[in-house]
Amino acid sequence: MEEATLSFKARAERALANPTLKIAIDRTTGTAERKRAVAISQFPQFEAARERGKRIKDHVIANLDHYLLEFERNAIASGAKVYWAATADEASQIVVRLCKEAGAKRVTRVKSMLGEEIGLPHALDEAGIERVETDLAEHIVQLGGDRPSHIVWPSMHRTREQVSEMFKRLHRAPHQEETIEAMVDSARRELRDKFLSADVAISGANFLLADTGATCTVTNEGNAELTTTPPRVHIVTAGIEKLVPSMGHAIAMLRLLVRSATGADVTQYTTFHCGPKQAGDRDGPEEFHIVLVDNGRTRMLREGMQEMLRCIRCGACMNHCVVFRQLGGHVYGGTYPGPMGAVLTPVFDGLEKSRDLPHACTMNGKCQEVCPVAIPLPTLLRGWRDRSWREGLEPAAARFGLGIHTFVASRPRLYRLGTAIAVRMMRLFSRGGVVRGLPGLGAWTAHREFPAPARRTFMEMLKDQENAR
Repeated sequence: MEEATLSFKARAERALANPTLKIAIDRTTGTAERKRAVAISQFPQFEAARERGKRIKDHVIANLDHYLLEFERNAIASGAKVYWAATADEASQIVVRLCKEAGAKRVTRVKSMLGEEIGLPHALDEAGIERVETDLAEHIVQLGGDRPSHIVWPSMHRTREQVSEMFKRLHRAPHQEETIEAMVDSARRELRDKFLSADVAISGANFLLADTGATCTVTNEGNAELTTTPPRVHIVTAGIEKLVPSMGHAIAMLRLLVRSATGADVTQYTTFHCGPKQAGDRDGPEEFHIVLVDNGRTRMLREGMQEMLRCIRCGACMNHCVVFRQLGGHVYGGTYPGPMGAVLTPVFDGLEKSRDLPHACTMNGKCQEVCPVAIPLPTLLRGWRDRSWREGLEPAAARFGLGIHTFVASRPRLYRLGTAIAVRMMRLFSRGGVVRGLPGLGAWTAHREFPAPARRTFMEMLKDQENAR
């Protein structure tokens, strides 16, 4: 059965039964968590920078129309052509049309989650245009016929041992030594001639600078520069929320993005593109196109979800999420995994199709704690849960169970009697401090331990304390 046709719970079961996946997730997220902690500890101004980043994004979102028009005006003045796309399909159609007008047989693409969001890889493939993913992790994803499982490390679901086997099978000149360096060299040999022979380059943008009409890309491999420089045509796709007022604001956001994403002080490559090649320039594209994509973002503004538009796509929320670190990204079923995906996927795919995602959260608040722009992710997830209830999307069994709980919890004597009986029943099924085999707890105990309760309820112990005074 295709992964996309499975329910969230079925995908989760499959992920939990895959020990190799757990190894791959732990290697990546564990390293990311440690490196971020070190980077933040060495940046005493982080909280002040975080507050400034939050204010910058909130200001832009509150004045989005102003900055969009300013960006368009300055981008056109630099020689770029700007297009507006209301939906994912419209955005993909614009890009495919531009590629066909350029006579493109081969396009190289820089990693862009916005591109994944609008279905661009599939649209290019359907149009018969050869698509070359140039980011190393995206190259791995393309060879494996996968989808990205993380927004910073798209191939984190594969171990280096699996990648080695894939490269040996599919590369023209595969590596001989079992080292990461040798595998990277193998990918470099595979991709280099494709960089130089592409007709069109496609990239995303980490930031859009309103005062100059420039776009900013951030990478650690140099593939963005190799992708966007040789071809005659460069196409940028970007969400409308990527705007910042100026270069100074972009630098302020970059200080947050890099530390949160990879735990570094600065990325290897931060590049600003501003229009096509001008007279006297030694390189650059002859045509520069920018596709600005809405795809639900203005609806988020109308429906009170503007805080999610602060997101700078660093991935910190998923690196620290206890659920993501058990399941990986593919189980979320959408473009964006983890806590941010649990908020965004109902926007793009509809709540009816994705109502399980807001429920796949422990509400421990770690995602909000590490978010570089302080997005209240647990609050937004609770909002989706509330909406799911109000729209009658919760299963009948859940509604019935909560109805019983409401009935019992609103009657103190009945509640105390019920909890006293439940505690004693659970202890009957406990072994070694863990509840096993209790009817109704199968979903809890299939993949995790349910701690045995104390011998007496909290209310019983509290009453004893009060009587002893």
